[in-house]
Amino acid sequence: MLTELETLSQNIGKLIAISQRHNEARLALEEQLAQERAEAEATRTELAMLRQERDALQAERDALSAKIDDAQVRLNAILEKLPRARAHSEPDNQLDLLEPAQKETEAESDVTRHGENA
Repeated sequence: MLTELETLSQNIGKLIAISQRHNEARLALEEQLAQERAEAEATRTELAMLRQERDALQAERDALSAKIDDAQVRLNAILEKLPRARAHSEPDNQLDLLEPAQKETEAESDVTRHGENA
């Protein structure tokens, strides 16, 4: 009977050691789980901040787009108010600009011809 008690005592000791190891492993896993939850929460917070920043940038883009559209409308209104007659006289003005240049070229050619004849 004494040997049975010793065997039983050894088995109880082994069970206590196993229980302690399992308890330590459970505590380590709980700690790891807490760290993972904290990391997940930090990631959620960062994601929320990034979404807010994205929304702010989209709002800024939309505001700038609206300003560009408004400026385009104003520019078109200004262009419509400009006199159209000037556009019709521009080709004549361009021809006037070309004629003096052609006369200078002709004068230079005459000088060159006179130089060749001399």
